[in-house]
Amino acid sequence: MISESDKIRISAAIHKAESQTAGEIFCVIARHSSEYRLMPIAWAAWLALFAPAPIIYLTSWSAQVIYLLQLTVFLTSTLTLSHPKLRIHIVPRQAKRDRAHAEAMRQFLAQGLDKTEHRTGVLIFASTAERYVEIVADAGINEKVAPQIWDDAINVLVTAIKAGRTGDGFVAAIERCGAVLRTHFPPGALNHDELPNKLLEI
Repeated sequence: MISESDKIRISAAIHKAESQTAGEIFCVIARHSSEYRLMPIAWAAWLALFAPAPIIYLTSWSAQVIYLLQLTVFLTSTLTLSHPKLRIHIVPRQAKRDRAHAEAMRQFLAQGLDKTEHRTGVLIFASTAERYVEIVADAGINEKVAPQIWDDAINVLVTAIKAGRTGDGFVAAIERCGAVLRTHFPPGALNHDELPNKLLEI
């Protein structure tokens, strides 16, 4: 999803931003936030449920034949819709947003962003399949910074990903997050790295 050279640029951008603030920035990019394996089955079941309706009224086929047709529709639909490129398109938009948000929160906890000394961890999260970007800040930051303040960083990352410039987007988002953190959380005497300065690809 992202080149090694871009990962190096992102690490450098994180290091530069953190050198000017007591905040901690961590980046995650996910290919997808869920496998959505039950979604093809749900759609196939819906199609199979209604498939016999016209046959019952327009033909004199036996119940056995109709049942076999219904089973065929279910199995064929399940296999077809299970293809990764099709599967993501049958997932409702809100479901994709909910799964991506849940994955962002999971990564926030998994990477230890909730365990920094002054609760000043920030996660920049992007999930490409869901086309979802979120910035999650810890309690120490949320006390001083309104969630809307991250909108600019989110917008530049979304725009860059759409244009195929994911690395540029993360660097720009890091710079904007760093500027916010620098204003509210200056480095202080004990400014030290508590988290790796890198982008995690999952």
